[in-house]
Amino acid sequence: MATMRAARLNVRTRTLEVKDVPRPVPGRGQVLVRVRAAGVCLSDVHLVEGILRPQYLEGDEVTLGHEVSGEVEELGPDVLTAGVGDRVALQAGQRDRAGKTLTRGVDYDGGWAEYALADEETLVPIPDSLPFDQAAIIPDAVSTPWAAVTATAGVGPAEAVGVWGAGGLGAHAVKLLRLVGAAPVIAADPDPRARERALAFGADAALDSAAPDFTAKVRELTGGRGLDAAFDFAGVPVVREQALRLLGEHGRLVLVGLTDKPLEIRDGTRFSYLRQQVLGHYGSEPEHVVELVELVGAGRLDFAGSISGTFGLEEAPEAVERLEKRIGSPVRLVLEP
Repeated sequence: MATMRAARLNVRTRTLEVKDVPRPVPGRGQVLVRVRAAGVCLSDVHLVEGILRPQYLEGDEVTLGHEVSGEVEELGPDVLTAGVGDRVALQAGQRDRAGKTLTRGVDYDGGWAEYALADEETLVPIPDSLPFDQAAIIPDAVSTPWAAVTATAGVGPAEAVGVWGAGGLGAHAVKLLRLVGAAPVIAADPDPRARERALAFGADAALDSAAPDFTAKVRELTGGRGLDAAFDFAGVPVVREQALRLLGEHGRLVLVGLTDKPLEIRDGTRFSYLRQQVLGHYGSEPEHVVELVELVGAGRLDFAGSISGTFGLEEAPEAVERLEKRIGSPVRLVLEP
């Protein structure tokens, strides 16, 4: 039996180990992908820590990695639209026959391995001009904020927006908000390195959210009207309370960062009078990944500045530790098996 190396997480013991496992064989409608790049996400860190637990995983072990790109290595029976050698990114999840949404690298084996299985319909062709490391992070790291901006919040031109947390998702939100014409785009983060990155990604202003004059500066930048949309990528209650206070009329607060803490609307009268909204957001739909790949191909987007470091597959535990401790304030770290 052919084997391969894979980074496997035991969700019961929370042990991450790179080891030999059987190389998968594609079944009907599946392809085997030679993994060229796989992103390391904060969700992976949460899985290792036990904060996030799989809902539908069969057994105790899973190969991590929901941000994956590579080349089609082998075709299973009845594959109609893919060919050996095709360059592809993989959707971060899929629906099963019962209608459940399953996440790659969480509910079934992902791409922190030399090879990954993928259903044919989860393949997204990528152009030769798009490097594998940049292609890998589009599902989730880019598609999640893209869906939050365009679908959940419906941000339009000249709308004033605030982005709390300029890490992996928030930094891309800044870039995408500028693309759709939002103005001003205001980034909020206590980390000076994150603020510098937000400016490099296109923010009109990057402010320290812990500064005593933060609220006054946001109101000044919005001409006193407040924010049309605010995005919480930090998942911190104090951030959400701060963002709510800065919303203007018809303002939308979009909750992207995950937390199990409650949300409190302290001035319910003002919230109702201004007809504000709080909107939950999670992940993206397949069309969002396709749209982003097309925008890259059209020269509208470039994610070269998003890759903060690359690691070999055997270094997966080190990459997790660097992201967990935010060493170097990374946007995205990438494994190259």
